[in-house]
Amino acid sequence: MLKYLQIVQIIVSLALIVAVLLQAKGAGLGGIFGGEGGIYKSRRGVERTLFNITIGLIVIFFIVSVATVFLQPS
Repeated sequence: MLKYLQIVQIIVSLALIVAVLLQAKGAGLGGIFGGEGGIYKSRRGVERTLFNITIGLIVIFFIVSVATVFLQPS
């Protein structure tokens, strides 16, 4: 069971990395490191969906990580 949770954790972490990088795609390299301009724009369409998917992946990653810790043999 523990091995399957670890595999799921790796898959979710890779999907989370891709989701975060796709969000910063339109901002250029400066946007990835916080050098974004002071323009605020609301998320619409695909951006909003990608944002919600990222939040879901974070929640799944957290739950799987906590379950992995609790199932570790002492």
